Amino acid sequence: MLTHQAMRPAGIGPWGSASIRAGLRALAVGCVLLTAACAAPPPAPSAGTDPADPRVHVPPAAYRSVTGSYRSQRPVEPRPWDEQNERVTPAPKQ
Repeated sequence: MLTHQAMRPAGIGPWGSASIRAGLRALAVGCVLLTAACAAPPPAPSAGTDPADPRVHVPPAAYRSVTGSYRSQRPVEPRPWDEQNERVTPAPKQ
């Protein structure tokens, strides 16, 4: 019973078939490339001025109130439903 499990078909070595070995190589190369990409410094900005330059013109900061356009939303008495329907009814086609 164990004899046929120990036998391997021709062309399969201890690491499996050629496609499995190719997959393992691709995985190893991918891991190396991923590690190298994470270790590289980020690229320098390619457009605009250098942010570390103290002579660069910066627009002044302006104050805008966050509650400037606030409107009170207090509850009101409901209007009659027929008046509400008349206001939202589309105009008749002519």
